Amino acid sequence: MCVTRSSELPKPGSFRRVQVGGESVLLVRNRDGELRAHINLCRHRGVVLCTEDSGQFNTSIRCPYHGWTFDLNGQLTAAPFMKELPPQTKERHLYSVSVSEWLGYIWVNLDPSAVPLADQLAPMLHKRFGDVDVPGRYGCDELEVAKRETYEVNANWKILFENFCECYHCPTMHPEVCDILPEWRSGYGTVSGPTGPKIEGSKINEKAEGFSLSGRATSAPLPGVPEHDHRTFHGLLLWPNVHLMFIPDHVMCMRFEPLGPAKTRVIVDWLFHPTAVSESGFDPSDAVALVDVTARQDFEACERVQAGAESSYFEEFHTPHESMITDFRRWLGEQLSDGAETSAGATSPQADVIAV
Repeated sequence: MCVTRSSELPKPGSFRRVQVGGESVLLVRNRDGELRAHINLCRHRGVVLCTEDSGQFNTSIRCPYHGWTFDLNGQLTAAPFMKELPPQTKERHLYSVSVSEWLGYIWVNLDPSAVPLADQLAPMLHKRFGDVDVPGRYGCDELEVAKRETYEVNANWKILFENFCECYHCPTMHPEVCDILPEWRSGYGTVSGPTGPKIEGSKINEKAEGFSLSGRATSAPLPGVPEHDHRTFHGLLLWPNVHLMFIPDHVMCMRFEPLGPAKTRVIVDWLFHPTAVSESGFDPSDAVALVDVTARQDFEACERVQAGAESSYFEEFHTPHESMITDFRRWLGEQLSDGAETSAGATSPQADVIAV
């Protein structure tokens, strides 16, 4: 799960609390500036260690209940009357989970032995772009969040994600974005098509200068973007919760955070080069407005699907334009099936310490 921007943990001791599924996860940079991710529970009595959204630790994480103290790597370093406690107490370190950084974002997997992020991403990136490292051209690690919008949508996260898996609805619902990307009037976007993803992207309307509501460019093209892509839009979906847009002068990242069976938080970042952001008169509002109006149209439709899903007559019929929804559901089913098989014979990591 993509959870936050790397720049939000800028130095050793910086921390941020995030929710991943049903778990509270504490992200922290250790003394060497390396990123760590711990389950936000003391290994003594299960107290939530940190309730702040973000902040700065000195050299340790201390439980406010009984004073158990852990270093930034999650190792237990002190506890009251430690010499009088059972020897195994010294091994009660924080549960840690997998964490990676990519495109300037932090990605968390609750399985500490998960396949590396790069290996998980490789098939999706190859299917979308072939052997070309399109995301690498945009220098996402160096970009700044020029604008962030947060939406709360009354729809299941899968309904929202599936909306962005197809462009069949674009000619009906999105006149603004179709004016900028005329090819989208065909009902196919960049992530799906009659023969698969459109690797070369979609061309911006020849009468426009950039990807914005007015058609004006917000800033100069990003330094790493080749000239042949100076008028190209690339879209990318990363399962399960990320939608990326690569535009000549900026990148947009949309993340979906489930809040319940029928509620989702959507966080949208507009990322620009620091040089552009620092220029006098820089204003990303035109670029923001195009995505904002389009997203609000999408969210309203998704809420209607959520309402329809309450009916006993609810059903769906997928056109060829929506084949990626079928792919997503197949992938999701495989993940759930694997999880069921894994958990069938598993025991809770706390099973040996629970007592009544």
